[in-house]
Amino acid sequence: MAQPKIVCVVGPTACGKTKLGVLLAKAYDGEVVSVDSMQIYRGLTIGTAAPTPAEMEGIPHHMVAVADPAESWSVAKFAAAADACIQDILARGKLPILVGGTGLYLEAVVSGRDFASGHAGGAVRQELQQQLEREGIEPLLSELRQVDPAAAERLHPSDTKRILRALEVWRETGETITAHNERTRALPGKYDPVYIGLCFAHREDMKALIDRRVDQMVEQGLLREVEALLSSGVPRDATALQAIGYKEFLRYEAGACTLAEAVAEVKLRSRQYAKRQLTWLRRNRAIHWIAWEKERDFDKAFQKATEILAAQGVG
Repeated sequence: MAQPKIVCVVGPTACGKTKLGVLLAKAYDGEVVSVDSMQIYRGLTIGTAAPTPAEMEGIPHHMVAVADPAESWSVAKFAAAADACIQDILARGKLPILVGGTGLYLEAVVSGRDFASGHAGGAVRQELQQQLEREGIEPLLSELRQVDPAAAERLHPSDTKRILRALEVWRETGETITAHNERTRALPGKYDPVYIGLCFAHREDMKALIDRRVDQMVEQGLLREVEALLSSGVPRDATALQAIGYKEFLRYEAGACTLAEAVAEVKLRSRQYAKRQLTWLRRNRAIHWIAWEKERDFDKAFQKATEILAAQGVG
């Protein structure tokens, strides 16, 4: 049986994915599934550029503001929840349109592959965490080199989270995370995706747009949003508050920098993030790219996107 068709609108931050996703949803009787690791958290509207009701234009959007900001969602948890949304959209005869720039999350959802077993937060993870605190990372990294040299080579010594995860999988299942990933990559994906990528022809234009958008976020009340999250009891070290725009404003709120310094840092981090997003996405040879010139022309992009979709059998 043929895999179900889905559309994926991807690209770096500030490139117009939300608007193009809505235009396509209107034209193809679709619904949007956000694939953004931070838009899932409630109360992070301004800083994550989560679509507002006005921007949604009546199109249902899934996976936006579905998690408590004090929670921390794994890729596996996100993929399971997003997949349930996609299955529901398909069951109602509509077209799922995945919109987002979090490449790892998108890959997990589209492939539909399972994640390596292991109970994050369970007894083995606690044991590993205690060993890390007692002895540092080197003995753990040494163990990983013995059992899974490929993972040890791939992971930076400062990436303690993934080193612990790799050891957790090995100790609990007897299979290395490298072996698991190689095995699951050989399986066919769950969906038949058509990728449409948005980017800028000239990087300087992308940087300028990102800077303007950060200024707009500040004007819209990003600082108030951060203060509201703190006053509601969200801990400072919550995953949600490590997002770009929140972490920097936490420093300002704590008196560690000026407002101007915080804004400049948000702009820098956002530009760096956009560069990383493009690096990740460009590994995917299936993406059909639409490059903006100095300004974004959505009429032109929509026309080109419909041509791409028609050529790929989406009608």
